[in-house]
Amino acid sequence: MGEFSILTNRKRALVALIHSVVFLLIASLQMIATRPAAGIWVSSRVSTGTWILCAILTIVSSILLWLFVVSRGWIEKFYFALCTVSATSGLLRTAAGDEAFHIGLYIRVAMLASAVMVGLVIVRLHSARLRAVKFEAEGASDS
Repeated sequence: MGEFSILTNRKRALVALIHSVVFLLIASLQMIATRPAAGIWVSSRVSTGTWILCAILTIVSSILLWLFVVSRGWIEKFYFALCTVSATSGLLRTAAGDEAFHIGLYIRVAMLASAVMVGLVIVRLHSARLRAVKFEAEGASDS
């Protein structure tokens, strides 16, 4: 598939979709929980877990940004852009805290929900191409 450089087949697209769904569930649970993020830039003591979460989100955001940059097709770029914005908003919310960037939680969930929808489209595109290839192979063997 010429328009994909990373999600080049159905299996890769399914793995990406499953990741998006899992992270959407995690983000949704965080949104439902009433425990606000304190942030690392506040004067109070920051827990080790918050620092670890910031490190993980920094790594994930960087990787997703790199995937966005190297992707070729517009739908693949759109998918990785949604995932990058989601991870980066999670990072900003964790770093700044809910008082400074509470909307980041909602941005994260909205971007992941959108990424799941785009991921479904990508999987369906691969499935349709796979069916077309099988149909052509069956047609060629009948001749």
